[in-house]
Amino acid sequence: MRALATVPDASLRDHVAGRLVDRNAASHALFAREADRLAAACDEMARRFLAGGRLIAFGRGASATDAQHVSVEFVHPVIVGKRALPALDLSAAFSCWLPSIVCETDVAMGFSPPVGDEAVASALADARRRGALTFALSGSQGDFALDPPSPDPFVAQELVEILYHTLWETVHVFLEHRERGHENVGASGFLYPFLGGGDQDLDAVTRLVASSIQAKAKDDERLRIQVAGEQADRIAEATAAIHKRLTNGATLLLFGNGGSATDANDWAIDCATAGIPAL
Repeated sequence: MRALATVPDASLRDHVAGRLVDRNAASHALFAREADRLAAACDEMARRFLAGGRLIAFGRGASATDAQHVSVEFVHPVIVGKRALPALDLSAAFSCWLPSIVCETDVAMGFSPPVGDEAVASALADARRRGALTFALSGSQGDFALDPPSPDPFVAQELVEILYHTLWETVHVFLEHRERGHENVGASGFLYPFLGGGDQDLDAVTRLVASSIQAKAKDDERLRIQVAGEQADRIAEATAAIHKRLTNGATLLLFGNGGSATDANDWAIDCATAGIPAL
């Protein structure tokens, strides 16, 4: 017996598959363009963490959930042996709180939709004046200023989420190299197998990490193609079933734990914007 009674028609299945695969062009362009800058930015982030700096993240609306998510990732590492790094989500009142707490050793990360957010841009500009390393994801007011990877807010958010997971992974590589020299990368080895046990200076590490970032993006692109081929039916089926229940007066109940809780928050915000009842 099928888990869901609604069987999607071919047009919905093809739409789902197309939406997945179409993301790959934006993904390839983003990481081919930004891999070198991302690797260098991670090295600078590591230097600041070792100097006592913190990650301070913020955004508004759906972008606030990215600030929540990246903070969780840095504070609560999922890889055994990786340290927790200090991170704060100031989305609730960043315009007021950021000027009071930001220090010159900090990393400030502001999240905005493709159309931009003037409040986030202003806060990032202020943090930059105070000496913080700033990331505009996306936007123009940052040491690492990212052009929107797509005009579609959902595609842009997905790719930015992949980007900041890359930042979290690679900052640990540079932390270990800066603290231990360059004999090995410890528990980060399985994340970046290119970084073997031989002597490597930080410039070489930066180049290898940039190559690995692009390789990981290609893995994501292959996964989208695989999901489109193998799971589009099930995704379309679930979509149709949710739509049927909503039209009959249902409410979406959303929940998660850790980083997944921020995905639930993101869904809730998007649903509220679209007028869909969700909790």
